[in-house]
Amino acid sequence: MRMWTRGLRRIISQLIMAVSVCVIAIIVDTRVVALPQTANEIRGLLEFVEQSDCTFIRNGAEYSGARARAHLERKLDHLKSKNRVKSAEDFIDLAATKSSLSGRPYEVRCSEGREPAGIWLHRELQRQRQFH
Repeated sequence: MRMWTRGLRRIISQLIMAVSVCVIAIIVDTRVVALPQTANEIRGLLEFVEQSDCTFIRNGAEYSGARARAHLERKLDHLKSKNRVKSAEDFIDLAATKSSLSGRPYEVRCSEGREPAGIWLHRELQRQRQFH
């Protein structure tokens, strides 16, 4: 009877180990798949900023789309070096919503009026996701 119990424990232990390895593999695989999608979404947002006719307003100063993109890319690089950007939403919320130095919100002025840059970019992200 003891021999049978030891054998059963060993089988259960090996089964738990195998399931754990499979779960870890699935999690890692999902993360690898998500990263290119996130990079593509962020790239799409940066292209949107650059190509937009809207004026980007940062700390009271106005910037063209190209200059706004360059600034946001620098902030993105800094956040990526700290492994803080896991999604396009993270990029918007951490890099494109407000000044890291002054805390003042970024805004955009378009033909329709002025609005917070975070709202503008979240709306664009949703629009881009509808088409991909």
